[in-house]
Amino acid sequence: MHTPITAFYAGLLGILFLYLSVLVIKGRFSKKIPLGNGGDHHFQQVIRAHGNFSEYTPIVLILLFVAEVNLSPPIILHLAGTALLSGRFLHAFGLRRHSGSSWQRISGMLLTFASLIILSVMNILVLYR
Repeated sequence: MHTPITAFYAGLLGILFLYLSVLVIKGRFSKKIPLGNGGDHHFQQVIRAHGNFSEYTPIVLILLFVAEVNLSPPIILHLAGTALLSGRFLHAFGLRRHSGSSWQRISGMLLTFASLIILSVMNILVLYR
């Protein structure tokens, strides 16, 4: 079984996850906060950017993998992978930089949800091919 599309996006998303993890670790060291957010609103945003990434990314990558194994059209897989990667980047950027809603957070979630729904539907429709 060869899944180069999933491998590509999983690799890029893994690098983004590592970056977000490093931001949390650096924040903990510099602010001397071993657990929680220490009441620091900005640090809470950094933590949530990391946490939100880890909440959404795995399920969408699993859906991408299953769709690729089931020979879904590569162009759709790339569109979903690009939407996920872009969405997770934009959301994390917006969450780290802005308190409250921002166009980056909203766009990021919409792109993430788009990849989630497209891949979910594709995986359901594979039953009818």
